[in-house]
Amino acid sequence: MSRIAVIERKTTETDIVLELELDGNGSCSIQTPVPFFNHMLEQVARHGFFDIKLRAQGDVEIDDHHTVEDVGIVLGLAFREALGNKSGIRRYGAKTIPMDEALASVAVDFCGRPCLVFDVDLPKSKVGNFDTELVKEFFTAFVNQAAATLHIHLLCGDNIHHVIEAIFKAFARTLDEAVGIDPRISGVLSTKGKL
Repeated sequence: MSRIAVIERKTTETDIVLELELDGNGSCSIQTPVPFFNHMLEQVARHGFFDIKLRAQGDVEIDDHHTVEDVGIVLGLAFREALGNKSGIRRYGAKTIPMDEALASVAVDFCGRPCLVFDVDLPKSKVGNFDTELVKEFFTAFVNQAAATLHIHLLCGDNIHHVIEAIFKAFARTLDEAVGIDPRISGVLSTKGKL
């Protein structure tokens, strides 16, 4: 079974093409005009074992908001498409991941109901030139398009780079667990018979 999605999205603000393979080995080619964001998306590919090819252009002369949010939209759409009817997937995932002094906990449910709980107090407004408020914007866009429930909790952390990287690594490992196929599951993992 091939679980691959190719999503193209072009607006007056952004132009994005994304290829996602759920059953990959973590290889990636991430090209956006937002370097720190590229680094975080590389964590998603590598630690989630997803193959991702992403090319995104955006109106970063205004700010990075449209690019980051629209990549979240496209990644959410790609997961939704690649999962198809969600037959055989574990559906749930939860991981707590450290990055030096930072510790982040992430849980996901591919239930068909978008919901984000973002319990993260980011200690600074910038990491380099990256606006840290865009982290929540990315995850909001992702859950809305993936139709997933996502809980993100920062348990501790002072270094803003470490905090955000711990979140993205925990997100990656959580996704990997949730989209994994379990041979014990017949159809979808729901008493309703549908997700």
